[in-house]
Amino acid sequence: MVYLIIGHKGSGKTKHLIDEVHKAVEVSMGHVICVEKSRKLTYDIDSRVRLVSADDFAVSGYDAYYGFLAGMCASDNDLTDVICDGTLKIGGTDMAALADFFAKVRSLGDVTETRFVFTVSADVDELPKEIFDNCEQI
Repeated sequence: MVYLIIGHKGSGKTKHLIDEVHKAVEVSMGHVICVEKSRKLTYDIDSRVRLVSADDFAVSGYDAYYGFLAGMCASDNDLTDVICDGTLKIGGTDMAALADFFAKVRSLGDVTETRFVFTVSADVDELPKEIFDNCEQI
């Protein structure tokens, strides 16, 4: 399943994301990865979690972002949770592309049995309704 933490800048999304990371690492029987645009969460994330900066791998746009996530899932059969901060900063602000991205990630999660969590800097009413066909707000 794909879960979303939604809200504008300053609304507490990143703190919620950090809480989700810590919950995941406590219950996971496998690996947890946290993806962010740059390296700002280094000291906030439990050392058992692999912290990955999308900028280090030149990930930009939703097609590249999906390929990046799919590669992680393909290379680690023990991956249980992928928790991502700064979705719009990495993928862009095209809401139709965002909806397509979440549909593909939902399928990826179903196939690999991986739970995905993303932060989205927007109000719920700014997002296309079809996003919620594939995602659940937390």
